[in-house]
Amino acid sequence: MDAADAEIEVTDTGNATAASGATAVTGYRGPAPGTDGAPSAVRVSGTGDAIASEGGLANAGYIHQVSVEKLTMVQQRAPQEPAPWPHQVGVIPPRAHSFQHRAEADRLRAAVEGGGTAVLSQVLTGMGGVGKTQLAADYARAAWEEAGLDVLVWVTASARSPVVTGYAQASVELCRADPDDPEQAAKKFLGWLQPKASAKPCRWLIVLDDVADPDDLRGLWPPTSPYGRTLVTTRRRDAALIGEGRRRIEVGLFTEGEAVAYLTTSLAAHCRVEPVDQLTALASDLGYLPLALTQAAAYLIDSGLGVAAYCDLLADRATRLADTAPDRLPDEQAVAVAAAWSLSLDRADRLRPVGLARPMLQLAALLDANDIPQQVLTSEPALTHLAQHRTRTGPARARTRKWWPGKRQRSPAQAAREEAIGALRALHRLSLIDHTPTAAHPAVRVHQLIQRATRDALTPREFDQLARTAADALAAVWPEIERDTSLAQALRANTDALTGHAEDALYRPDAHDVLYRNGNSLGASGQVTAARHHFHHLATTARHHLGSDHPDTLIARHKLAVWQGYAGDAAGAAAAFAELLDDQLRVHGPDHPDTLDARSDLAYWRGEAGDAAGAAAAFAELLDDRLRAQGPDHPSTLSTRHGLASWRGEAGDAAGAAAALAELLDDRLRAQGPDHPDILSTRHGLALWQGYAGDAAGAAAAFAELLDDRLRAQGPDHPDTLITRHNLAYWRGEAGDAAGAAAALAEL
Repeated sequence: MDAADAEIEVTDTGNATAASGATAVTGYRGPAPGTDGAPSAVRVSGTGDAIASEGGLANAGYIHQVSVEKLTMVQQRAPQEPAPWPHQVGVIPPRAHSFQHRAEADRLRAAVEGGGTAVLSQVLTGMGGVGKTQLAADYARAAWEEAGLDVLVWVTASARSPVVTGYAQASVELCRADPDDPEQAAKKFLGWLQPKASAKPCRWLIVLDDVADPDDLRGLWPPTSPYGRTLVTTRRRDAALIGEGRRRIEVGLFTEGEAVAYLTTSLAAHCRVEPVDQLTALASDLGYLPLALTQAAAYLIDSGLGVAAYCDLLADRATRLADTAPDRLPDEQAVAVAAAWSLSLDRADRLRPVGLARPMLQLAALLDANDIPQQVLTSEPALTHLAQHRTRTGPARARTRKWWPGKRQRSPAQAAREEAIGALRALHRLSLIDHTPTAAHPAVRVHQLIQRATRDALTPREFDQLARTAADALAAVWPEIERDTSLAQALRANTDALTGHAEDALYRPDAHDVLYRNGNSLGASGQVTAARHHFHHLATTARHHLGSDHPDTLIARHKLAVWQGYAGDAAGAAAAFAELLDDQLRVHGPDHPDTLDARSDLAYWRGEAGDAAGAAAAFAELLDDRLRAQGPDHPSTLSTRHGLASWRGEAGDAAGAAAALAELLDDRLRAQGPDHPDILSTRHGLALWQGYAGDAAGAAAAFAELLDDRLRAQGPDHPDTLITRHNLAYWRGEAGDAAGAAAALAEL
């Protein structure tokens, strides 16, 4: 017969009684016909008396009919005897080749071995690839070998289930737990870790490596015990990880010395000696990231490539980061650098506000790694970008109220500033960026290799669109008056970084305004030679992309000539403007604003080159054309009047210059307002010519008043503020206070 069904005759039955866990039937029961005697389910009616002990089978009489069904045999195992101490559960990762001792290792030990109250739980946080697991493994090995531990448990804690499994395994080996109920076994282990008054103290260390979500440890944190230590490694920075008795240790990058030492040692093990300067350059190119350094060393060894050639490979924007990794990863690493942060970004994108972390990181990936002003990433163009590129993490659904309470709703075409900041916080919590929202200048830092991996994931079309968006964001927050010199410097650095990553995109369809703002900011900060070099490059590149007669190319040539003059070459600037004027007349005609501006600057630099009378005559002629073409209140017309007055003064008519500037000041105040830069410039010229006209004391008083307004409107470090201080000191000296002038100039 098969093992599914059987019919057996049963006769002469009696009474049967079964104890707990037993089966009782009556009559005689033998193996079912045609079976091998394996246990079967037996259904019997009309039975008599029989007695079976626990786990047994009793029958009385002769069985005449039975239904037999297949059973699964459950074998009961005797509980495992507890393992003797010392005992280790889990495998500590092997030490990496050329492992570097770091300051973080000393901080880990100091927290336990130092004076005062010992820290019972420590949390190593940091971006992926900084070596948290290696530091934890080094600490665990040292504790096992030197600290007299009784129990060491190493758990890979990338999700809740492996934590439960690791605890359950420890519970089976140490607490006689049932392996078939992992949750209950894990709870039993955590209870076992609690110190017992009647039991021998157990000195334990629990390492939870690579915790991906604080929720995974809910109810699974080891207990506080004077005999136990807990060490967690994680990329997360959530407040939930840092509770009472837990200390966070931020794991950073290698220092330059550590990075160079690592590369030197790793290559020397394969009989390679490389120049220290090249190793230093490579370490810098990789941002001192331990994971990147280990994989670069492996690539160099496997490929036989020289360090300088590898640096060239990294510098090639056409090379993807994945192409710089070795075919086989060293030190049992699981992922290449290019993929090291993919999971972290996925998790950040699922944090509130959902779907904005990825587009935010993409925007930051094109800017300066060391200092991105928060206001750039929360500007109007940035908010539009976030709304348009929100990551879809689930099925499409109607948008509901925002995740922060009590805020007004905003058009779906643009995210809210609070959402943008929320995206930055999500990226910060996953250690993908460093965000300092409470600093005097809130800013973002992001590692250069995270930026590169993020850029590599973009399509060419996405890349170009993102570059223009980043340029729009920079231009949107760039102030007309750069009172905050730190902000101006950061905006220039970010524009340089953007240009380095995506220069070609900034010339499609035309040269982006941020390129001109960057050069003007350099010059306005006093870096006139740098401004000249900037516009020389801009003019050359614009000519290449847009052609010689494109308006943007002509504007770049105009700016180049201006800063050539301010850099000390007045005659060269005049010659450049004469050449530019011919092209402006040909392309735009005589009344175009750019043509008139070229005439204005040509007149100015002719005067600076020594022809003051010629400059005054040129400005007088230009003023007539400005009045006809642009009207009397146009800013350019007012500027032309300023130039005419100044060069009349330079030509010998100081009193006439002062009178003309006083009249101009009234008109400008009416047309432009008191704090406009042109107003301050006119007041400066008026005070200057007032002094040259013989009123030194009046000039000093005017410069003192002007200085107060410059400090308020432009700040203490603006070049115009410093020039005003210089002129104030000079005219105080001319007014008879030579000692005061000397002291003021010394301070200046």
